[in-house]
Amino acid sequence: MDYDFWANVIGMIHAMVVLFIVGGLALILAGWAAGWGWTQNRVFRFAHLAAIGFVVVQQWLGAWCPLTLWESELRRKGGGGGYEVGFIEYWLNTLLYYSAPAWVFTLVYTAFGLAVAAAFFYYPPGKRPPSGGGQNMHS
Repeated sequence: MDYDFWANVIGMIHAMVVLFIVGGLALILAGWAAGWGWTQNRVFRFAHLAAIGFVVVQQWLGAWCPLTLWESELRRKGGGGGYEVGFIEYWLNTLLYYSAPAWVFTLVYTAFGLAVAAAFFYYPPGKRPPSGGGQNMHS
């Protein structure tokens, strides 16, 4: 098994999850301002809320992200640690991992989670369209 390859795959998935959470809120807020109906999609909005909710809860519990644990284990099995890293690994580490006390991450994740919850409350997911199809033409 190519552990480094799979560690990079997990790292890329991790980056996409981060992009979904951070970019998702930016798109929701832009959609609210611009009237983009798709930003009220129930599946998108509940998945977005659940994703940041998971991050906040695991941070408050002092737990490590499962993707981080999985990637780290694969890198260890691949002989990583102290060796020169590849391009993908370097940039994923640069973008995803920062050196700060744990309370800073808890504060940032919680504030971001509250922003997502506020957007969910003030700009809620849309209601399902009526089952009859189009709009009533008899107005």
